[in-house]
Amino acid sequence: MNKEEKKDLRKIILNKRNSIDNSTKEEMDRELFNKLINLDLYKEAKNIFIYLSFGSEIDTKPIIDRALEEGKEVYIPKVYKINKEMRAIRLNTFEDLEKNSMGILEPKDDFNFIAKEKIDLIIVPGAVFDFKGNRIGYGGGYYDRFLSDIEEKRNKIVLAYELQIVDNIEAEEHDIKVDYIITNSRINKIY
Repeated sequence: MNKEEKKDLRKIILNKRNSIDNSTKEEMDRELFNKLINLDLYKEAKNIFIYLSFGSEIDTKPIIDRALEEGKEVYIPKVYKINKEMRAIRLNTFEDLEKNSMGILEPKDDFNFIAKEKIDLIIVPGAVFDFKGNRIGYGGGYYDRFLSDIEEKRNKIVLAYELQIVDNIEAEEHDIKVDYIITNSRINKIY
């Protein structure tokens, strides 16, 4: 699967995701939320790295709110376009956020970050997934770079709608696999 084919597949799947009506989306988001919070990996995690949902992505705000209520440390991504890097910055309150150049909320400051090796649970975004743990992100490669040198912890989870799952994604050498894929209808652990 070359870059152009991945780009086309991403566009097709995102168009499908964008067309989900609000009530269906809310119901599926609730199902995903419940599956995640009942997973041992979530329950045992002291700290979580999670993205702030944007557009038609699964709504991560209820997950963030729940984790903060439970006393977990929540970290969210801050992107540095100049060197194409990302850091996990601690979130204490939504007032600590501002929109970046892409319109996505991220931390204003970046001094309160965690070493990525110390993260207990990483929730990874993306557009398209297969049940072998492969994913097609949004084209920036930030997560692949961020996750590339973390020792194997089996702590990377994707939350996805069933319509985002395809039979096979040809992975490239630099692509990082996830360890769990949770959809509104199932939990798939990848070994």
